[in-house]
Amino acid sequence: MNNSSLIEDLVPPKKRMSPQDRERQIVNQAIQFFAKHGFEGQLRFLTEELGITHTLLYHYFPTKQDLIDRVYQEVVVQRWKPEWEELLNDPKISPEQKLLDFYIDYAQTILTFDFVRILIFSGLTDKVISDRFFNLLQTTVIPKLIRETRRYCGIKSQKKPTSQEIEHLMGLHGGIFYLGIRRWIYGPSFQIDMSAPTQTDNEIVKERVTCYLLAAQSLFKKET
Repeated sequence: MNNSSLIEDLVPPKKRMSPQDRERQIVNQAIQFFAKHGFEGQLRFLTEELGITHTLLYHYFPTKQDLIDRVYQEVVVQRWKPEWEELLNDPKISPEQKLLDFYIDYAQTILTFDFVRILIFSGLTDKVISDRFFNLLQTTVIPKLIRETRRYCGIKSQKKPTSQEIEHLMGLHGGIFYLGIRRWIYGPSFQIDMSAPTQTDNEIVKERVTCYLLAAQSLFKKET
């Protein structure tokens, strides 16, 4: 027996990856791939990164849209917290505290590298993920956030949110999402004066929520 045969006998064969582990590997890599390259990136580059064939990828995800749908489930649906709606519906908590607690946790949960970049890329291309996400916002937390804003302003109206109320709230929402854009889209090309004292994300969120509520008091007439 030659030395090469002896070495081959001593090296254990590679353990075959289970279907569950292989699917998880594909999904995790796809999330990073779409976050880096967008949804127009060719899947052949994804299979090269994974070290698998197109046939194996299509076995798990027959179409590119199937893979994108799974990425949406992982990046958005799996991170969405039912506790947010429970928080906003709690009558024992003040409106100001509700908005503050919600947006601090929302920012910590949502403003990640993969979520921010995937949402932006989707908005620039097919809008599938971005449209689904904004529909989720519109049907869950946005009406509750406006209701709590009205409570803060002493408004008892139960009418549908006005366009002005929605625009004002989206100014707050967009300002908080900008934290993720500055970090994961602009990156080092957009630098704040590092000699100045820096604020934490929580401090920035608190400041923006406070400004939003104070402006709401000025914009929306209190009921008497």
